[in-house]
Amino acid sequence: MKRIALPLLIACVMSAQAQTIPVPPPASVPDVVRLDYDLKPRQIAADTWVIEGEVADFSRANGCNIINTAFIATGAGVLVINTGPSRLYGEQQRRAIERVTKEPVLRVLQLNLHPDYFFGNQAWTDRPTLALAGSIAGMKAEGGAYADNLYRLCGDWMKGSESTPSQQAIDPKTLPRTEQLGSHRLEMWRLHGHTGDDLVLLDHTTGVLFTGGLVFAERVPTTPHADFAAWQASLGALEQKIASGAVRAVVPSHGRVHEGPAGLRQTRDWLQWLTTTMQSAAERGLDLGEVLRTPVPERFARWAAQPAEFHRSLTQWYPHFEQKVLAGPAK
Repeated sequence: MKRIALPLLIACVMSAQAQTIPVPPPASVPDVVRLDYDLKPRQIAADTWVIEGEVADFSRANGCNIINTAFIATGAGVLVINTGPSRLYGEQQRRAIERVTKEPVLRVLQLNLHPDYFFGNQAWTDRPTLALAGSIAGMKAEGGAYADNLYRLCGDWMKGSESTPSQQAIDPKTLPRTEQLGSHRLEMWRLHGHTGDDLVLLDHTTGVLFTGGLVFAERVPTTPHADFAAWQASLGALEQKIASGAVRAVVPSHGRVHEGPAGLRQTRDWLQWLTTTMQSAAERGLDLGEVLRTPVPERFARWAAQPAEFHRSLTQWYPHFEQKVLAGPAK
């Protein structure tokens, strides 16, 4: 493994530590007895609201609500982004939107294939639900397993929930594209790395960037469908977009809304550390049990879902690093 000059290493660590995310007051207090998510839309820009999930791991206490959903009242109708982890969430999300705006919902957008992005779709079957074609294929292939896992983790919050994939496929060949919806100029493009198909939305009218699962803020990234090299490349593309001045606020699907590249750089730092750690351990011949005891650097230690997500990533991906080392040329 290449040695890194100490001054450069210190600079990288200090830079990563400096990327902090402001934490607003808790947006909701779920009621486990009444099965009430207590969804509270928070306006972050003109015509734009986010319903913030808990920055945590799935649990019955939070109703498995760990995702940020959002909606834009464009003047011509509402665009909904993500529908949460359950039928119940989708129903309560719909009522929360109706309390804020009387505009009709025109379409519902899912940013990737993970269950908390689309399991609320049962509440939106009378509206067009859209996602990238690859995401819909993944929803259909993995929906049953998702349901089993969420019922186990969330219990009664999942009553009546069924996997309901998006209805309409967005052809990646048509992206990137920009369209005028009411008073808002919206740009969509396809990236990948967190999953095989990561849909990103930028509202040029307000400067709000919806990054989906490509960016995590103060939360350990999930990696079940990761392509680490592609993910880093996608983060580079997002950073260029932010540096262009077109972005005023970043909405990750997991973590707090923030300005600038802080969440992006946190995600990049984690992925680099994770993959370097696994590569180094594989080259040293460590077994998985030994790697699972690896201490997490202080800058990551207080992030949400730690150490559970770290251990999940190691369990899934470390054998791949071992195989690559074993298949490599003899040294």
